[in-house]
Amino acid sequence: MPHCFTYEDMEQRLVRYADLRPCLNAFVDTYTPGSDQKENFTIIGPGVSENANQYVHIRQPHGFNIGGARQPPHCTNSQHSHESEEVFVVHSGTWAFRLGEKGEDGEIILQEGDCISIPVNVFRGFENIGSDTGYLFAVLGRDDPGHVTWAPDVFDKAEHYGLVLMENGSLVDTTKGEKIPEGHRAMPTTTSEQVAAHRLLSDDETVKCVFFDKEQQRGAGSVLTLDAPGVTESPLIGPANSSEKIAAGKIDWPHGFHVRRLDFEPGANLGFNERAEEEVLFIHKGELIFQWPDGELSLGEGDVLTVPIGLAHGYLNRSNAPVQAYAVRGGNSPAGPHWPALSE
Repeated sequence: MPHCFTYEDMEQRLVRYADLRPCLNAFVDTYTPGSDQKENFTIIGPGVSENANQYVHIRQPHGFNIGGARQPPHCTNSQHSHESEEVFVVHSGTWAFRLGEKGEDGEIILQEGDCISIPVNVFRGFENIGSDTGYLFAVLGRDDPGHVTWAPDVFDKAEHYGLVLMENGSLVDTTKGEKIPEGHRAMPTTTSEQVAAHRLLSDDETVKCVFFDKEQQRGAGSVLTLDAPGVTESPLIGPANSSEKIAAGKIDWPHGFHVRRLDFEPGANLGFNERAEEEVLFIHKGELIFQWPDGELSLGEGDVLTVPIGLAHGYLNRSNAPVQAYAVRGGNSPAGPHWPALSE
Protein backbone atom coordinates (compact mmCIF):
# COMPACT_ATOMS: atom_id res chain seq x y z
CA MET A 1 0.00 0.00 0.00
CA PRO A 2 1.42 3.44 -0.89
CA HIS A 3 2.16 5.77 2.00
CA CYS A 4 1.01 8.85 0.09
CA PHE A 5 -2.58 9.28 -1.08
CA THR A 6 -3.17 12.14 -3.47
CA TYR A 7 -6.37 14.14 -3.74
CA GLU A 8 -7.20 12.16 -6.88
CA ASP A 9 -6.60 8.87 -5.04
CA MET A 10 -9.07 9.81 -2.33
CA GLU A 11 -11.64 11.09 -4.82
CA GLN A 12 -11.65 7.58 -6.30
CA ARG A 13 -12.73 6.32 -2.87
CA LEU A 14 -15.53 8.88 -2.53
CA VAL A 15 -19.02 8.31 -3.95
CA ARG A 16 -21.07 11.46 -3.80
CA TYR A 17 -24.83 11.16 -3.48
CA ALA A 18 -25.28 13.35 -6.54
CA ASP A 19 -23.12 10.95 -8.59
CA LEU A 20 -24.90 7.72 -7.67
CA ARG A 21 -25.71 5.63 -10.74
CA PRO A 22 -28.93 3.66 -10.25
CA CYS A 23 -30.09 0.42 -11.75
CA LEU A 24 -33.79 0.54 -12.62
CA ASN A 25 -34.20 -3.19 -13.25
CA ALA A 26 -31.87 -4.77 -10.72
CA PHE A 27 -34.34 -7.42 -9.55
CA VAL A 28 -37.04 -9.72 -10.83
CA ASP A 29 -39.85 -7.56 -9.40
CA THR A 30 -38.84 -4.28 -11.06
CA TYR A 31 -41.47 -4.44 -13.84
CA THR A 32 -44.25 -5.32 -11.41
CA PRO A 33 -46.60 -2.35 -10.86
CA GLY A 34 -45.93 -0.82 -7.46
CA SER A 35 -42.27 -1.90 -7.58
CA ASP A 36 -41.35 -0.52 -10.99
CA GLN A 37 -39.98 2.88 -9.94
CA LYS A 38 -37.32 1.83 -7.45
CA GLU A 39 -33.66 2.69 -7.90
CA ASN A 40 -31.00 0.32 -6.59
CA PHE A 41 -27.36 1.26 -6.00
CA THR A 42 -24.25 -0.86 -5.47
CA ILE A 43 -21.75 1.52 -3.88
CA ILE A 44 -19.08 -0.86 -2.54
CA GLY A 45 -19.02 -4.49 -3.63
CA PRO A 46 -21.31 -6.39 -6.03
CA GLY A 47 -24.37 -6.55 -3.78
CA VAL A 48 -27.17 -8.95 -4.70
CA SER A 49 -28.32 -7.42 -7.98
CA GLU A 50 -29.75 -9.86 -10.53
CA ASN A 51 -28.80 -7.57 -13.41
CA ALA A 52 -25.29 -8.16 -14.78
CA ASN A 53 -25.22 -4.55 -15.99
CA GLN A 54 -25.67 -3.08 -12.50
CA TYR A 55 -23.00 -0.40 -12.04
CA VAL A 56 -20.62 -0.99 -9.12
CA HIS A 57 -19.01 2.24 -7.93
CA ILE A 58 -16.17 0.68 -5.90
CA ARG A 59 -15.27 -2.96 -6.50
CA GLN A 60 -12.55 -3.38 -3.85
CA PRO A 61 -13.59 -6.12 -1.38
CA HIS A 62 -14.23 -4.85 2.16
CA GLY A 63 -15.71 -7.93 3.85
CA PHE A 64 -19.13 -6.31 3.51
CA ASN A 65 -21.16 -4.53 0.84
CA ILE A 66 -22.50 -0.97 0.82
CA GLY A 67 -25.59 -0.13 -1.21
CA GLY A 68 -28.63 2.05 -1.34
CA ALA A 69 -32.29 2.08 -2.34
CA ARG A 70 -34.24 5.12 -3.49
CA GLN A 71 -37.98 4.95 -3.99
CA PRO A 72 -40.79 7.43 -4.66
CA PRO A 73 -43.92 7.43 -2.47
CA HIS A 74 -45.89 4.17 -2.44
CA CYS A 75 -43.13 2.21 -4.20
CA THR A 76 -42.55 -1.24 -2.69
CA ASN A 77 -39.64 -3.66 -2.57
CA SER A 78 -41.24 -7.13 -2.69
CA GLN A 79 -40.98 -9.76 0.05
CA HIS A 80 -37.64 -11.56 0.01
CA SER A 81 -34.89 -12.93 2.24
CA HIS A 82 -31.09 -12.75 2.25
CA GLU A 83 -28.24 -15.15 3.00
CA SER A 84 -26.30 -12.51 4.96
CA GLU A 85 -27.17 -9.75 7.41
CA GLU A 86 -28.95 -6.70 5.96
CA VAL A 87 -28.82 -3.34 7.73
CA PHE A 88 -30.60 -0.13 6.71
CA VAL A 89 -30.24 3.44 7.94
CA VAL A 90 -33.07 5.71 6.81
CA HIS A 91 -31.51 8.77 5.19
CA SER A 92 -34.79 10.29 4.02
CA GLY A 93 -38.46 9.40 3.89
CA THR A 94 -40.85 7.36 5.98
CA TRP A 95 -40.67 3.61 5.47
CA ALA A 96 -42.78 0.61 6.40
CA PHE A 97 -40.79 -2.61 6.81
CA ARG A 98 -43.03 -5.68 6.61
CA LEU A 99 -42.07 -9.18 7.68
CA GLY A 100 -43.20 -12.61 6.55
CA GLU A 101 -43.95 -14.29 3.22
CA LYS A 102 -46.87 -11.96 2.50
CA GLY A 103 -45.77 -9.04 4.66
CA GLU A 104 -48.42 -9.81 7.25
CA ASP A 105 -46.29 -11.03 10.18
CA GLY A 106 -45.21 -7.65 11.49
CA GLU A 107 -44.75 -4.03 10.44
CA ILE A 108 -42.26 -1.42 11.62
CA ILE A 109 -42.40 2.26 10.67
CA LEU A 110 -39.04 4.01 10.44
CA GLN A 111 -38.14 7.68 10.02
CA GLU A 112 -34.93 9.56 9.19
CA GLY A 113 -31.93 8.31 11.18
CA ASP A 114 -33.63 5.11 12.35
CA CYS A 115 -31.68 1.87 11.88
CA ILE A 116 -32.88 -1.69 11.32
CA SER A 117 -31.05 -5.01 10.99
CA ILE A 118 -33.05 -7.88 9.54
CA PRO A 119 -31.58 -11.34 10.23
CA VAL A 120 -30.89 -13.94 7.58
CA ASN A 121 -33.65 -16.35 6.64
CA VAL A 122 -36.44 -13.85 7.39
CA PHE A 123 -38.80 -12.60 4.68
CA ARG A 124 -38.89 -8.81 4.51
CA GLY A 125 -40.12 -6.08 2.18
CA PHE A 126 -40.31 -2.32 2.47
CA GLU A 127 -42.39 0.56 1.13
CA ASN A 128 -41.86 4.29 1.11
CA ILE A 129 -45.08 5.45 2.79
CA GLY A 130 -44.02 9.10 2.97
CA SER A 131 -44.98 11.95 0.67
CA ASP A 132 -41.51 12.48 -0.84
CA THR A 133 -38.83 10.31 -2.44
CA GLY A 134 -36.90 8.41 0.23
CA TYR A 135 -33.42 6.90 0.39
CA LEU A 136 -32.05 4.00 2.44
CA PHE A 137 -28.33 3.48 3.14
CA ALA A 138 -27.67 -0.27 3.23
CA VAL A 139 -24.99 -2.68 4.48
CA LEU A 140 -24.90 -6.36 3.50
CA GLY A 141 -22.60 -8.88 5.13
CA ARG A 142 -19.69 -10.72 3.44
CA ASP A 143 -17.85 -9.98 0.20
CA ASP A 144 -20.29 -12.30 -1.57
CA PRO A 145 -23.67 -11.78 0.10
CA GLY A 146 -25.29 -14.58 -1.91
CA HIS A 147 -28.65 -14.51 -3.66
CA VAL A 148 -32.11 -13.24 -2.88
CA THR A 149 -34.91 -15.73 -2.11
CA TRP A 150 -38.23 -14.30 -3.26
CA ALA A 151 -41.66 -15.01 -1.86
CA PRO A 152 -43.61 -17.32 -4.23
CA ASP A 153 -46.04 -14.71 -5.58
CA VAL A 154 -43.15 -12.52 -6.77
CA PHE A 155 -42.32 -15.06 -9.50
CA ASP A 156 -45.89 -15.16 -10.83
CA LYS A 157 -46.17 -11.36 -11.01
CA ALA A 158 -42.72 -10.97 -12.56
CA GLU A 159 -43.36 -13.47 -15.34
CA HIS A 160 -46.68 -11.78 -16.12
CA TYR A 161 -44.85 -8.49 -16.64
CA GLY A 162 -41.96 -9.92 -18.62
CA LEU A 163 -39.05 -10.83 -16.31
CA VAL A 164 -37.79 -14.37 -15.67
CA LEU A 165 -35.20 -15.14 -13.00
CA MET A 166 -32.70 -17.82 -13.97
CA GLU A 167 -31.11 -20.46 -11.74
CA ASN A 168 -27.75 -18.71 -12.07
CA GLY A 169 -29.25 -15.52 -10.61
CA SER A 170 -29.49 -13.57 -13.88
CA LEU A 171 -32.59 -12.06 -15.48
CA VAL A 172 -34.20 -12.68 -18.86
CA ASP A 173 -36.24 -9.71 -20.10
CA THR A 174 -38.91 -11.03 -22.47
CA THR A 175 -40.16 -7.47 -23.13
CA LYS A 176 -36.90 -6.97 -25.06
CA GLY A 177 -37.25 -10.22 -27.00
CA GLU A 178 -34.83 -12.12 -24.77
CA LYS A 179 -35.35 -15.86 -24.39
CA ILE A 180 -34.12 -18.40 -21.89
CA PRO A 181 -30.74 -19.57 -23.25
CA GLU A 182 -30.53 -23.15 -24.42
CA GLY A 183 -29.32 -25.43 -21.67
CA HIS A 184 -30.36 -23.01 -18.91
CA ARG A 185 -33.37 -23.15 -16.63
CA ALA A 186 -35.59 -20.65 -14.91
CA MET A 187 -35.38 -20.43 -11.14
CA PRO A 188 -38.14 -22.61 -9.67
CA THR A 189 -40.77 -20.78 -7.66
CA THR A 190 -39.98 -20.85 -3.95
CA THR A 191 -41.73 -23.90 -2.49
CA SER A 192 -43.97 -24.09 0.55
CA GLU A 193 -41.24 -26.13 2.26
CA GLN A 194 -38.70 -23.38 1.62
CA VAL A 195 -41.13 -20.79 2.95
CA ALA A 196 -41.74 -22.87 6.08
CA ALA A 197 -37.97 -23.05 6.71
CA HIS A 198 -37.87 -19.27 7.15
CA ARG A 199 -37.94 -17.69 10.60
CA LEU A 200 -40.92 -15.86 12.02
CA LEU A 201 -39.79 -13.16 14.44
CA SER A 202 -41.71 -12.64 17.65
CA ASP A 203 -42.72 -9.11 18.64
CA ASP A 204 -39.84 -9.01 21.15
CA GLU A 205 -37.34 -10.21 18.54
CA THR A 206 -38.59 -7.60 16.07
CA VAL A 207 -38.15 -4.77 18.58
CA LYS A 208 -34.52 -5.85 19.11
CA CYS A 209 -33.88 -5.43 15.37
CA VAL A 210 -34.69 -1.71 15.41
CA PHE A 211 -32.65 1.20 16.81
CA PHE A 212 -34.54 4.49 16.62
CA ASP A 213 -32.62 7.72 16.02
CA LYS A 214 -33.68 9.23 19.35
CA GLU A 215 -32.18 6.28 21.27
CA GLN A 216 -28.87 5.89 19.46
CA GLN A 217 -26.63 8.11 21.62
CA ARG A 218 -27.58 6.59 24.99
CA GLY A 219 -24.58 4.24 24.93
CA ALA A 220 -22.13 6.78 23.51
CA GLY A 221 -18.45 6.59 24.38
CA SER A 222 -15.26 5.00 23.02
CA VAL A 223 -11.50 5.36 23.14
CA LEU A 224 -11.67 7.13 19.76
CA THR A 225 -13.38 10.21 21.20
CA LEU A 226 -11.79 10.46 24.68
CA ASP A 227 -9.69 13.48 23.69
CA ALA A 228 -12.09 14.93 21.12
CA PRO A 229 -14.51 17.38 22.78
CA GLY A 230 -17.76 17.66 20.89
CA VAL A 231 -17.36 14.30 19.15
CA THR A 232 -19.27 11.18 20.22
CA GLU A 233 -19.17 7.62 18.93
CA SER A 234 -22.21 5.46 19.64
CA PRO A 235 -22.45 1.70 19.04
CA LEU A 236 -25.41 0.58 16.92
CA ILE A 237 -24.56 -2.81 15.38
CA GLY A 238 -22.24 -5.40 16.91
CA PRO A 239 -21.05 -6.74 20.28
CA ALA A 240 -18.99 -4.88 22.86
CA ASN A 241 -15.36 -4.44 21.84
CA SER A 242 -12.69 -3.99 24.52
CA SER A 243 -10.00 -2.87 22.04
CA GLU A 244 -12.10 0.18 21.25
CA LYS A 245 -13.52 0.51 24.78
CA ILE A 246 -16.99 0.62 23.32
CA ALA A 247 -20.19 -1.00 24.56
CA ALA A 248 -22.41 -3.34 22.59
CA GLY A 249 -24.97 -1.82 20.30
CA LYS A 250 -28.64 -2.48 20.92
CA ILE A 251 -28.39 -4.77 17.88
CA ASP A 252 -25.59 -6.79 19.41
CA TRP A 253 -25.38 -10.10 17.57
CA PRO A 254 -22.35 -10.64 15.29
CA HIS A 255 -22.78 -9.36 11.73
CA GLY A 256 -19.22 -9.60 10.42
CA PHE A 257 -19.11 -5.79 10.61
CA HIS A 258 -19.88 -3.02 13.10
CA VAL A 259 -21.99 0.10 12.53
CA ARG A 260 -21.30 3.18 14.66
CA ARG A 261 -22.88 6.61 14.82
CA LEU A 262 -20.54 9.61 14.89
CA ASP A 263 -21.79 13.04 16.01
CA PHE A 264 -19.80 16.25 15.65
CA GLU A 265 -20.80 19.49 17.35
CA PRO A 266 -19.99 22.75 15.50
CA GLY A 267 -16.23 23.25 15.47
CA ALA A 268 -15.50 19.73 16.75
CA ASN A 269 -12.30 18.06 15.58
CA LEU A 270 -11.35 14.37 15.64
CA GLY A 271 -7.57 14.18 15.31
CA PHE A 272 -5.55 11.92 13.06
CA ASN A 273 -5.85 8.20 13.73
CA GLU A 274 -5.17 5.03 11.79
CA ARG A 275 -7.26 1.89 11.53
CA ALA A 276 -6.48 -1.73 10.77
CA GLU A 277 -9.57 -2.09 8.60
CA GLU A 278 -11.31 0.10 6.04
CA GLU A 279 -13.56 2.72 7.59
CA VAL A 280 -16.59 3.50 5.45
CA LEU A 281 -18.26 6.76 6.36
CA PHE A 282 -21.81 7.79 5.38
CA ILE A 283 -22.87 11.39 5.99
CA HIS A 284 -26.46 11.59 7.18
CA LYS A 285 -26.75 15.26 8.18
CA GLY A 286 -24.47 18.24 7.68
CA GLU A 287 -21.07 18.78 6.08
CA LEU A 288 -17.89 17.16 7.40
CA ILE A 289 -14.27 17.75 6.41
CA PHE A 290 -12.19 14.60 5.95
CA GLN A 291 -8.47 15.30 6.46
CA TRP A 292 -5.31 13.27 5.78
CA PRO A 293 -1.63 14.29 5.60
CA ASP A 294 -1.82 15.21 1.92
CA GLY A 295 -5.15 16.99 1.67
CA GLU A 296 -8.79 17.26 2.66
CA LEU A 297 -12.23 16.55 1.19
CA SER A 298 -15.58 18.09 2.02
CA LEU A 299 -18.27 15.44 2.53
CA GLY A 300 -21.95 16.28 2.16
CA GLU A 301 -25.23 14.58 2.99
CA GLY A 302 -25.58 11.16 1.39
CA ASP A 303 -21.88 10.92 0.46
CA VAL A 304 -19.93 7.69 1.11
CA LEU A 305 -16.16 7.56 1.65
CA THR A 306 -13.99 4.51 2.23
CA VAL A 307 -10.75 5.23 4.10
CA PRO A 308 -7.69 3.08 3.27
CA ILE A 309 -6.31 0.75 5.91
CA GLY A 310 -3.46 2.42 7.79
CA LEU A 311 -4.08 5.94 6.46
CA ALA A 312 -3.75 8.64 9.12
CA HIS A 313 -6.97 10.64 8.95
CA GLY A 314 -9.26 12.85 10.95
CA TYR A 315 -12.55 14.73 10.74
CA LEU A 316 -13.46 18.37 11.29
CA ASN A 317 -16.83 20.11 11.47
CA ARG A 318 -16.19 23.66 10.24
CA SER A 319 -19.88 24.49 10.03
CA ASN A 320 -22.24 26.08 12.55
CA ALA A 321 -24.51 23.03 12.57
CA PRO A 322 -24.13 19.53 14.05
CA VAL A 323 -23.04 16.67 11.80
CA GLN A 324 -24.43 13.15 12.04
CA ALA A 325 -22.59 10.33 10.27
CA TYR A 326 -22.42 6.53 10.32
CA ALA A 327 -19.23 4.47 10.18
CA VAL A 328 -19.01 0.82 9.08
CA ARG A 329 -15.95 -1.20 10.13
CA GLY A 330 -15.23 -4.77 9.13
CA GLY A 331 -15.01 -7.81 11.40
CA ASN A 332 -16.69 -8.71 14.67
CA SER A 333 -13.82 -7.23 16.73
CA PRO A 334 -12.29 -4.20 14.97
CA ALA A 335 -8.89 -3.14 16.26
CA GLY A 336 -8.67 0.00 18.31
CA PRO A 337 -7.51 3.24 16.64
CA HIS A 338 -3.82 4.11 16.51
CA TRP A 339 -2.69 7.73 16.91
CA PRO A 340 0.51 8.09 14.85
CA ALA A 341 1.46 11.46 16.39
CA LEU A 342 1.63 9.85 19.86
CA SER A 343 4.21 7.26 18.83
CA GLU A 344 6.48 9.28 16.56
